[in-house]
Formats: sequence, structure tokens, C-alpha cells
Amino acid sequence: MFTKYGYSTISLVLVICLMLATASFFINSIPVRIILTVLVIFLLVFTLNFFRDPERITPTGENIVISPADGTILFVKEVTEEKFIKGKAKQISIFMSPLNVHVNRIPITGKVEYLQYHKGEYLVAYDDKASEKNERNEIGITGKIGKVLYTQIAGFVARRIVSELKLGDSVVAGKRFGMIKFGSRVDVIVPETFTTSLKKGDKVFAGETILFESSLDLK
Repeated sequence: MFTKYGYSTISLVLVICLMLATASFFINSIPVRIILTVLVIFLLVFTLNFFRDPERITPTGENIVISPADGTILFVKEVTEEKFIKGKAKQISIFMSPLNVHVNRIPITGKVEYLQYHKGEYLVAYDDKASEKNERNEIGITGKIGKVLYTQIAGFVARRIVSELKLGDSVVAGKRFGMIKFGSRVDVIVPETFTTSLKKGDKVFAGETILFESSLDLK
């Protein structure tokens, strides 16, 4: 299964590969033909692998925050967030390599109450300053357990952030909402009362891994 966010890119790559394959028939040099063949195979495999979109089973529970991205945890730290949560908070940053699934998913059920896109630089995604300087899309959702702010951050290779969300949208945890093309990072920020057992270097999966839990009694 491939994500709809990649259909245009997949189509373009297929056209390029067809052109390269056709051109190889008119080239007498065997080494050049081999190079073109390898290039076609690489482009096809890389593109189809990048835009894969596997199904995920999202954990149930209203007091949990689900990972919006596949990848490796870069940071788990305490921060002060003044735009949406407005106070002391905890942050998990997830690095998405070009080999990860890049489809992003909603972390909690609720309503989109903050949405801000920023143009910016393209520092490597694992640079701590990327969250302040890079091109990014900030999304704030308010649910039963409170506010969660998460940010799609373009990296050194990534050049396009895709998001379907609009202010006022009602969203459900685990549902697809967009992606970041070709290497990136996602930051997730929650109130300081939330807890996590995750640490730097842990692997997480969009729509499946629990990042944080809230002690708020929802009964």
C-alpha cells in the first residue's frame, strides 16, 4: 500500500524510469546500459519504499499520546512552551530517516485549535536548533487530557511538508493527516504532568507507539 501523498512523485519517477529504460535500448555500450538499469532499479525501489503506507493498530485509551511519526528518538527533555501549552512542558523529538515510513498520524483525539506554518532554513533534522530555524508546521490539538503540540520539521533533504489539517478540524488518534518528504523530524510537546518511559535512541512507530501518558482521571 502506498500513500496518496506520494502519487504525483511516484508517477513522475515511473515516467523518468521509463525514459531511461527506453534510452538504454539505443545505447550500444554495455557498461552504460548496466548503469542505466541499476539507476532505474534504484529509483523505483527507493521511491516505492519511501512512500509505503502500512496499516497500523492504534492503542485504545483516552489518557495516552500516540507517536505521529516513525523514527528514532533524538531528545526527551523538559521545555517551556509559550505558543499553545503556555507553560512548562515535556518534549520528545523523533528523527525520520529516508528509510522510515514518512506518513504522519494524529497523536490524540480532539480538535485542532492551533495551526502555524513557518518558512525557514534546512538544517539537518537532528540539529537541536532545527525546531526553531527550519521550515516547519506546528499543530496544536486539544483533547480530553489537555493540549498536545506537535511539529512537522523539514530537514536537510526534506523539502516539502504535507498536511491536510485545518483549524477547527475534529481529529481521531492514529488517523493519517500528512507527511514530510525525504527525511525529517517531528517534535511532540505535552504538559509537564505527562509521563514517558522512552529515552534517546528508542524506535517509535506512527499510530502505534505510546509516547506519553496522562495521570488525569477521565471518569
